[in-house]
Amino acid sequence: MIKLADSTIDKKDYKILIKFLQKNSYLNQSKITKNFEKKFSRAIGTNNSIFVNSGSSANLLIAQTLLEGNFLKNKTVILPSLSWSTSVTPFLQLGYKVILCDCDNKTLGLDSKHLKILCNRYKPGLVGVVNVLGHSNNFKEILKLKKKFRFELIEDNCESLGSKLKGKSLGTIGLASSHSFYFGHHISTIEGGMVSTKNNKFYNISLAIRSHGWSRDMENKYKKSLERKYKVDEFKSLFTFYFSGFNIRSTDFNATLGIEQLKKLEKISIIRHRNFLYYKKLLKDFWFQDSKLNRISSFGYATFVKNRFKVFKYLNSKKIQTRPLICGNMAQQPFLKKINLNKTNLSNARFVDKFGIYLPNHANMSFKDIEFVVKHFKSVAKPIKF
Repeated sequence: MIKLADSTIDKKDYKILIKFLQKNSYLNQSKITKNFEKKFSRAIGTNNSIFVNSGSSANLLIAQTLLEGNFLKNKTVILPSLSWSTSVTPFLQLGYKVILCDCDNKTLGLDSKHLKILCNRYKPGLVGVVNVLGHSNNFKEILKLKKKFRFELIEDNCESLGSKLKGKSLGTIGLASSHSFYFGHHISTIEGGMVSTKNNKFYNISLAIRSHGWSRDMENKYKKSLERKYKVDEFKSLFTFYFSGFNIRSTDFNATLGIEQLKKLEKISIIRHRNFLYYKKLLKDFWFQDSKLNRISSFGYATFVKNRFKVFKYLNSKKIQTRPLICGNMAQQPFLKKINLNKTNLSNARFVDKFGIYLPNHANMSFKDIEFVVKHFKSVAKPIKF
């Protein structure tokens, strides 16, 4: 079976986890978690990171921190139509006005032309991007719009850890970014995610919200400023909730694994990039993503075919896993059809929803595996122009 995703956890990792359990009686969040956060920040080139229990929780934490910290001029947010359910639902759940933007036909990120139309119409306080399958958005144009319309920018980077644009890691361009460490992602902590930010205020409020809304995890100067503001002594402050929070912490056990996994990130990203280029060479007659990155830490090889279901069935018979391109057009998902979401023109996303498919790519794949996939894919697939 050639899997869409494969484990990054090996025997060495298991031995380290066993050693951790034998050595430590306290398994919850502590110094090891903090160490993982620091190492992750250094790895991607940012100031601060907050370890949570999933990439979805990371998106939820970002959405709540933006509100609690008064970072936005209003609660209108433009989000990608080609995304993931929990790239959208936290904003709906927290009362944002959500507008979906179409994807472009090169990167599959936000269509900057459609984004400009939506910005003129809705004057958003926030724009969220998803870096799709290891590729960058058109940040040159998006940042021009950010300057003109004065919105905050956030990144869902759950599919693109290790990708670099002009030497700069994706996930370091907006005010904050989310990352996922679920099975089969670039690195894994079994379950887990991270929020990263260069903004110190955002970081400290996120630390509080991650743990119920109390201040005990915050840096001392932020903690003391809250005690002064609300006239709370340090004894009572331990159980004073300054923000509307959650419990979305992870543990030192997961962080121990994360530290070991980070050591492999560079190698994993290089292999994923190499595999993407080989797919591109072998599938010249088919559409491919193009975001002109220095490194594409490819999460899967995206393309379009006229006969998608037939391709799926045939490849499945050859023990090759495939899937729709992310989950297609979010506007077509049943949970969004139930609500009165602002309708916009999403013609590219509809095309992706109908014809999009992606092929396996992970660090355990060889060129021989890719040749096997391509051979059977080309024998049945009918290309279609995007």
